Amino acid sequence: MVALVALTGASLMAWVFLLLGRGFYWRVSPRLDPTDYPPKGQEGAPSVVAVIPARNEADVLPITLPTVLGQSYTGRLSVTLVDDRSEDGTADVARAVAARAGADGRRVVLSGALLPQGWSGKVWALDQGTREAEESGQTPDYLWFTDADVSHAPWVLSSLVERAERERLDLVSVMALLRVDTWCDRLLIPAFVYFFAKLYPFHFVNDSRRRNAGAAGGCVLVRRTALQSAGGLAAMRSALIDDCSLGRLVRGQEEESGLGSLQACVASAGTEASPASGTWSLARPTTNSDTPRSSWLELS
Repeated sequence: MVALVALTGASLMAWVFLLLGRGFYWRVSPRLDPTDYPPKGQEGAPSVVAVIPARNEADVLPITLPTVLGQSYTGRLSVTLVDDRSEDGTADVARAVAARAGADGRRVVLSGALLPQGWSGKVWALDQGTREAEESGQTPDYLWFTDADVSHAPWVLSSLVERAERERLDLVSVMALLRVDTWCDRLLIPAFVYFFAKLYPFHFVNDSRRRNAGAAGGCVLVRRTALQSAGGLAAMRSALIDDCSLGRLVRGQEEESGLGSLQACVASAGTEASPASGTWSLARPTTNSDTPRSSWLELS
């Protein structure tokens, strides 16, 4: 009887702690709101280079890439898609999509190099895209890392930059709204979202007094100089959980960062047909890697 009471009390204390002691993670806030930035007539808007790592994403690029190319942001925006040795014509599809959007002049499709020893696949792809921007003479104020299977509302980049400038943040990241199409999605995705929010409570990450750091890899805006000061992506070359590693890297330099949620970013599950395939596509790497991976590591 005593053991049962003790177990019940411990369970109650655990639930109270989760409800009240983890930054109210179950509220999944703050959210990024639409904004018209920069204001009309304002000169010198920050420049941005979007870097999109992609491997075998030909099915979703006609849906997602136009949403990046079509951002309403009035500052200078260039887009670099890093094709990581795809086998489905990803690069050709990206070029065709850009041509239809009339964006040939501000996009680059980069053929990814072989993965070096000690690098994880996605970090290597992001690093190549970042270096391509620098080597081509661009010195953007911000780098926008976004996944090839994420669609964006037209105002997303404007709102990211506006918040970074207004609050003097060096990293702003939002978690995309995940598509729920199958019974497996409905079973696993809510648990995944709340598990992520419990591990990295958004309010803790947004509190400059705390050392908590995190990010959501589908949509990350980082100040270029802050990333350079932290050692660049090479400083986290072997990271399997690249987004949260990037958050820790930037915060480790005493920089400010913010993490929130956003329904205007939608993660696409592609065209795979099996009930579990959409959920698995959220866990699989978007680029090739010879580094051993665990699906549990990817989900966490």
